[in-house]
Amino acid sequence: MKLIIGSRGSKLALTQTHHIRDQLIASDPALDVEVEIIRTTGDVSTGSLRSFGGQGAFTKELENALLDGRVDLAVHSLKDLPTQFHADLEIIATPPREDVRDVLVAGPIHSLDELPEGARVGTGSPRRQTQLRALRPDLDLIDIRGNLDTRIGKVAAGECAAILLAAAGLHRLGWQEHISAYIPAESLLPAAGQAALGLQMRSDNPLRHHVAALNDIATFQAISAERSLLRNLRGGCHAPVAAWARIEDGQLVLDGRVGHPSGTPLLHSQLSAEPTDAEALGQRLADILREQGADSLIQQSQ
Repeated sequence: MKLIIGSRGSKLALTQTHHIRDQLIASDPALDVEVEIIRTTGDVSTGSLRSFGGQGAFTKELENALLDGRVDLAVHSLKDLPTQFHADLEIIATPPREDVRDVLVAGPIHSLDELPEGARVGTGSPRRQTQLRALRPDLDLIDIRGNLDTRIGKVAAGECAAILLAAAGLHRLGWQEHISAYIPAESLLPAAGQAALGLQMRSDNPLRHHVAALNDIATFQAISAERSLLRNLRGGCHAPVAAWARIEDGQLVLDGRVGHPSGTPLLHSQLSAEPTDAEALGQRLADILREQGADSLIQQSQ
């Protein structure tokens, strides 16, 4: 049986995809698993994500390949996957999640507090920019993007004093030596789906049971709550919306945060529910944040 996986061509995307390929083969050696590289809009476009839409920039071409039958499975970084997609597609599995925290890459500097006043810090994420401005309004934030090695190189070249990245990507690549400091998730709340992979297929694909075996239920419940929050806020993948769900003492706890691009105000709320109520939990927290003014803040960021 042949199963074709579609993947972006970046080093991180291929590392993640090859890991899933190896897991599928280990679970059933009879599977003939191939990887096909698909270039996405986000890979070939320059400028900020907002300049060419952002929403689905790293996933649309992969989803088209699924719908056309060119590939059986797409491996997505879930923070890049829009919360609504074609009705014939489905997230079949979410493997165990990596570290959800953001990290500081800053050479000899080992915390946000150590950054000098006015230091240039690079990040293309409105979510990170909003929260960082709330923590350190004196910093000079610049919009950067590109593959991880490109962004890390900006620190080495002196273009930035520091950059912010997701810990998960550096962990998966084995690049922990670049991490200057881990930022607590409570201080810099992650993006919805951060550190999780989404294994997406056509709902009618006959090989779906092989992929479903890789699902981690705790991860699936957490990202379901986070993506429900984002969907109900109608924020999109690149809005200044943060969400973090996890199981604590048998309950699914969800934090949500929405901020003005200036860092003020910064809305935050937390709710908990049974893990099986993940979708409803996200909707309830979205309602609370909207009552606090989240709609206006999201609109001002666009």
